[in-house]
Amino acid sequence: MILQPTKRLWNLLKKYNSVLKQIYLYAFFIGIINLTLPVGIQAIINSLQTGELTSTWIVLVGFVLVGMALTGILQIFQLRLVENIQQDIFARSAFEFAFRFPRIAFLQLDKVHAPELVNRFFDTLTIQKGLPKILIDFSMAIFQIFFGLILLTIYSSYFIILGFILAVIIWIIYKITGRKGLDTSLQESKYKYKIAHWLEEIARTNATFKIFNKNKLHLDKTDDIVSSYLECRQSHFRVLLQQFWLFIGFKLTVAASLLILGGILVFQEKINLGQFVAAEIIIILIINSVEKVIRVIETIYDVLTALEKIGYVSDLKLDENKGTSTINNSTGLSVKARNISLSFPGEDIKVLNNISFDIAANEKVVLYGTSGSGKTILTKLISGLFNATEGELLIDNVPISHYKRDDYFSSIGVGLPTNQLFEGSIRDNILMGQNLPDEALDKTLRFLHLDEFLRRQSYGIDSIIDSGGRRLPRGVIQKIQIARILIHKPRLLLLEEPLQFIEEDEKIRIIDYLTSKEFNCTVLVVSDFNYWKEKCERIIDLNQIGQ
Repeated sequence: MILQPTKRLWNLLKKYNSVLKQIYLYAFFIGIINLTLPVGIQAIINSLQTGELTSTWIVLVGFVLVGMALTGILQIFQLRLVENIQQDIFARSAFEFAFRFPRIAFLQLDKVHAPELVNRFFDTLTIQKGLPKILIDFSMAIFQIFFGLILLTIYSSYFIILGFILAVIIWIIYKITGRKGLDTSLQESKYKYKIAHWLEEIARTNATFKIFNKNKLHLDKTDDIVSSYLECRQSHFRVLLQQFWLFIGFKLTVAASLLILGGILVFQEKINLGQFVAAEIIIILIINSVEKVIRVIETIYDVLTALEKIGYVSDLKLDENKGTSTINNSTGLSVKARNISLSFPGEDIKVLNNISFDIAANEKVVLYGTSGSGKTILTKLISGLFNATEGELLIDNVPISHYKRDDYFSSIGVGLPTNQLFEGSIRDNILMGQNLPDEALDKTLRFLHLDEFLRRQSYGIDSIIDSGGRRLPRGVIQKIQIARILIHKPRLLLLEEPLQFIEEDEKIRIIDYLTSKEFNCTVLVVSDFNYWKEKCERIIDLNQIGQ
């Protein structure tokens, strides 16, 4: 279910319910203590009118100063509590992104570039910066207005009417401009992420744009996106300007009304001079509080927009992990497809249509087909990355959906071009966090002749590699990917051109092992290298079994 931005904000704040109670309690007391300033000044003026310097005057001055000091202390307590919330939000957001991305259903990302979604994490910083203003400045301003109007009402009941008018006007301004301001903020944010994604694309393919730099495609597209962003930004600013003008008019009206009413009450001797001065101070405090509310409104828009952008990632459906069947890890897994079809969300065309085949346990099979026949899609479907929209896929005669997805993934090895290396040590890229004996790791490295490469590295297997293995030979990259698969002893091996950049003699040696009886694993490979077809037991031709 897609949530509204305001609902997301409430859900976020509910997690910190106990802390928020403390923050608002401090704001409540700050609002009350702030009234010591006008009340104290009123008493000081009344004391000075006697024409004598008494101990009462000193006590009153001390009373006002103590009130100001207590206000500052309580504000420090508020800042500490909000800082705790800010730190917790950052940590929660980081772990939620790290937790969710590997578990997002693959088809959910079919028309979305996953790295672009990661940019939304930076909206966590917007939330961090906006919360102090919302939780402290906004709440203090509201309490200040509320208690100020109560005190004015004590001076005269006429101020009740002005307080009611104040509340009504603020509500009308919110109804007129509130939703429009949020919509324009969301549109502005949309193009902000588009330009960030496009700049990432330029950086990712910088060699291509360097060669075709004269055509200025990168600048033209940047200009289109930036123009759209500026147009949306201007629309949002017009809403903010409208709100500012309304609030300025409102502020002048309230100030004039309160000043005129206060003066009339003095002339009619319904309040004395000290009460009038105190009332004027309260009026100034109320007006300043209204200005704080105005300034915080833009922050509220930013926070709501940030929550909506982060919420898009949270709304993506995750893989289900509810199966109860167990994997047989003593031998290779059998695979049976029964009339499998697959189409992507929102599309009628089936990329796989009515596919059926059987692969026995420990059988070595080549998956063949012309370009576009669905070899890669079928491999991803068997790996559990995709789910069939029609038909049934059986692993060891059990529907794949009956296995816990994490258990199934730990029992298979998948070697696809998209299984890239990440920035980290070679050890981490191979072991993927699993604690395995050094003997098993050394054996795998020797088998792939990676030990020779590692001896030439300053830190050996603990050498740090760039994202994607940017500065490594392509053959070494593929060997590290194969080592990652073999070290975990899979029961089902799914490969797509796994040895393309490895020298032929080594390629033949690896294929001999993977297709031998010694290798206790079912193998399904997609490759144009003919030696696979010679060594595998069978070829499944998608052009013949698909309809």
